[in-house]
Amino acid sequence: MSRLLAAAALAASVLVSFAAQGGSTPAPANAYLYIGWPNDGQVMPAGKPFKVWFGLRNMGVAPKDVKFKNTGHHHLLIDVDLPPMDKEIPNDRNHLHFGAGETETMLELPPGKHTLQLIMGDDKHIPTNPPVYSKRITIYVK
Repeated sequence: MSRLLAAAALAASVLVSFAAQGGSTPAPANAYLYIGWPNDGQVMPAGKPFKVWFGLRNMGVAPKDVKFKNTGHHHLLIDVDLPPMDKEIPNDRNHLHFGAGETETMLELPPGKHTLQLIMGDDKHIPTNPPVYSKRITIYVK
């Protein structure tokens, strides 16, 4: 009985480990995603749109529904944690999709403290494997 429990625990840990690694689309191990602007701690003016630009190294950008090796497209996370790595990234006001291959956007946020983070999704909006995501930055809108 204890061998059966040990085998079940091992199988469960392998499944959890796989899910945390991302979807089935491979990404280069050295891919590096970052927010080029604004900077962490930046104060942005309230009531005015500001530019957010996305940086990516060692990986390409392709529109949604285009499956090409070592590519994906950007998703901007606003005031939320990273989504599950084995599921489609949500599409709402906190999870912005850039499925046309955009590498920047204009954003207007209400006054206050906000976090921004990027994650790459594959042709079906599922994080790559390994997941490619930026450091989360904090900005202040005043």
